Amino acid sequence: MNNGSGWDKNSLIGLGLIGLILLGFTLWNRPSAEQIAARQHVHDSIRAARDVAMREQQVMDSLNLVLRQQAENEEAASPASAEEHAETLRQLYGPFAPSAEGEEGEVVLENNRVRLHLARKGGVPCRAELKEYHAYGDSIQALNLFRADETGMLFTLVTSNNRVLTTDNLYFEPIRTSDSTVTMRLRTSLADSWIDMEYTLPADEYMVGMRIVPHNVQYVLAQNMTSLEMLWEQRIPQQERGRKFEERYARLQYMLLNGSIEELSEGKDDSRKEAGQVRWIAYKDQFFSTVLIADDAFMSSGFTSKLEGKRSRYIKNYHTTAALPFSVSSNKAIGLRMYLGPNHYNTLKAYDEGVERSARLHLNELVPLGWKIVSWINKILVIPMFDLFTSWGLHIGLVILLMTVVIKLIILPFVFASYRSSAKMRVLRPQLEAINEKYPPEKMQERQQATMALYSKAGVSPMSGCLPMLFQFPVLMAMFWFFPTAIELRGQSFLWAEDLSTYDAILSWGRDIWPIGDHLSLFCILMTVTNIAYTYVTMQSQAVGNDPSAKMMRWMMYLMPLMFFFIFNDYAAGLSYYYLLSLFFTILQTMIFRWSINDEKLLREIEENAKKREKNPKKKSGFMARQEEMQREQQRMARENAKKQQRKMF
Repeated sequence: MNNGSGWDKNSLIGLGLIGLILLGFTLWNRPSAEQIAARQHVHDSIRAARDVAMREQQVMDSLNLVLRQQAENEEAASPASAEEHAETLRQLYGPFAPSAEGEEGEVVLENNRVRLHLARKGGVPCRAELKEYHAYGDSIQALNLFRADETGMLFTLVTSNNRVLTTDNLYFEPIRTSDSTVTMRLRTSLADSWIDMEYTLPADEYMVGMRIVPHNVQYVLAQNMTSLEMLWEQRIPQQERGRKFEERYARLQYMLLNGSIEELSEGKDDSRKEAGQVRWIAYKDQFFSTVLIADDAFMSSGFTSKLEGKRSRYIKNYHTTAALPFSVSSNKAIGLRMYLGPNHYNTLKAYDEGVERSARLHLNELVPLGWKIVSWINKILVIPMFDLFTSWGLHIGLVILLMTVVIKLIILPFVFASYRSSAKMRVLRPQLEAINEKYPPEKMQERQQATMALYSKAGVSPMSGCLPMLFQFPVLMAMFWFFPTAIELRGQSFLWAEDLSTYDAILSWGRDIWPIGDHLSLFCILMTVTNIAYTYVTMQSQAVGNDPSAKMMRWMMYLMPLMFFFIFNDYAAGLSYYYLLSLFFTILQTMIFRWSINDEKLLREIEENAKKREKNPKKKSGFMARQEEMQREQQRMARENAKKQQRKMF
């Protein structure tokens, strides 16, 4: 068996080789400089043409306004003026002149979960409502994921006469409409040529199917048009009470075709260029997301995330530019999907059920569940347990209580082992104090050696009380990550808390005061008081001396609950309620342990075990053996240094 250092060396070598392989693979597959330059030239040309088209559109809008005013003032327009207007449209829009003017309005797709509005101008979603959720503080109004003035999506078209148009300036005609399907058609001057935007919204679904279907566009679009440039932007409105937390969890994320999930910074303005192929792009809020998914992939993508001002009703502003593979001659449809719904772990995970590993979307990763080991605890233990208890129809407050009891029972053996180790240290306190009196601080080496000898004789390891606590830490962190992101808590009231997904303020003063903020949360106050009580009980059961360092440790132990108060004052009331229950049960456990463990009996047990070890010595534990070896090495070095000093003197 390799020792620790050997394993680390081999691991580093292995990781280094893997890194070299990945680097080589990346260099081998990256596009050449000529390909990059050519692609950039095409994109720059399209963008430049798009700018010209936008300026021309502004001129056209002004012209249309003038023409409408003239039509209103005159009883009938002359044939000559109508013909001139049509010719102007042909000059500006080429074969898409028939779609340059149209009827304003919206078409609605609807099921029992989502109401999606599609704009006739642009043919894209302009408003999404989630029927099962409500805006904060409003129990009637359905939650608006976005409105018409908060979102925009357009595609760039290059016509056969080299005009660059954007679909947001063209009118689509709805055909074959129903509650679940809509086809928005962009007509051209040719009777047998058009572009369809097809939308499908199945029952009981948050996922909208989207298809861009060209029909005989080789006669109206440029032959060298090999991609469909897309621009998509959205402002994220504040949906929750706690703006700080909503900003923290709102972020732009995307998944590469290889399964890697990337994200832009949530705490500052950020932008990124992505040369690799992208499978989906998510505009994420704390509890809801709009996700655009490509059946194939997005190419040459650029992402931007900007923070809105603190006084704004918006949290973030997201912006994406990307290209979709497009063939003018093949009439091949472009497949897209759009998820409009909650960041609910099981709902998002269901989209990967029965799907091959390489084709999975991993949308459930939009729900932040902590670091690797912590996220696995949430996925394997916490979420299934939460779903089980909620499926029984129990109130959310009772669900959290039952979860606390179950988790306490799971970690009970570790807690008991930690307490028993602390009890052993406590009953040995008189002997430890005797050693400290016998060996003053200037003889620290002898004091440590005598202390280790006492621990070895009694069969006590100072680390035995810490290791059980390490097993509990991942479970505590799992709950820390779970509650602020559990959408099931949103809008759920309990006792005085109106919404367990945010703070339960009992006193607010309207302005931030560092470090407490602008309110006081009652569950957080109760948690802090209980934490101080728990600290007191813990300090009574541990072996803590009266030296200055021990007194400092006592003060630190009492200061930590106060520090936690300032941290958790803004957190979800559900999390503070869980920690309050957890601390209460921990105090109860400690009192039961103290009642069940007799110090005198434990001391006799330690002494009896010490006598048995003297008669039948066993191999020392790794920690004790290493400690004694370090002390022997220190003593040897001290003797050698003393001899060297004597030689120098003589």
